[in-house]
Amino acid sequence: MGPSGCGKTTLLNILSGFLKPSEGGVRLHGKPIARPGPDRCVVFQEDALFPWLTVVENMAFGLKGKGIPRRQRQVLVDRYLSLVGLSAFRDYLPSEISGGMKQRVALARVLILEPEILLMDEPFAALDAQTREEMQHLLLRLWETLSHTIVFVTHDVREAVTLADRVIVMEKNPGKVKELVDIDLARPRDIDDDRFNRRCARLHDLLRN
Repeated sequence: MGPSGCGKTTLLNILSGFLKPSEGGVRLHGKPIARPGPDRCVVFQEDALFPWLTVVENMAFGLKGKGIPRRQRQVLVDRYLSLVGLSAFRDYLPSEISGGMKQRVALARVLILEPEILLMDEPFAALDAQTREEMQHLLLRLWETLSHTIVFVTHDVREAVTLADRVIVMEKNPGKVKELVDIDLARPRDIDDDRFNRRCARLHDLLRN
């Protein structure tokens, strides 16, 4: 989290390998990250689906590029369609499904590649409040099932406290880490609980001051 211009997306691009850091470095399991790789996948704010491909074809696209046989692709696509609750929409085009469904497809299309790290740049920001909450719950269920490490950029304090184990608060001029805040609350988290709201207030204070 942090104000616009503090470097959140830049940091995500460095972690993904899209950008090289001006100094320092990034390592995964002790190995330096120099370029994009299948161990790190990005979910953007826009779903970025191929509009001419069906839900199934969008999800299978990356698997086909990796040379995975057709039968194995079908098994994997069926599994991840079920995980994101879209089995009934497998043959729909992106123009025929809702914004929330598109983000489910975008998420499943990345998860099916089985990355170690999922990098998410405000992926739910364009969704309405109810769909956004549904996507947050879906992400947590997938995380519990698949055990990915997730780095998630958001401007929404409540979203951060709902999802995170730890929040990195950044500041700008220059862009840097201001504070690390542990969110030591059991899941599922109750947004009406005083402890939840105290964590939200703490993040609001850090962002204002």
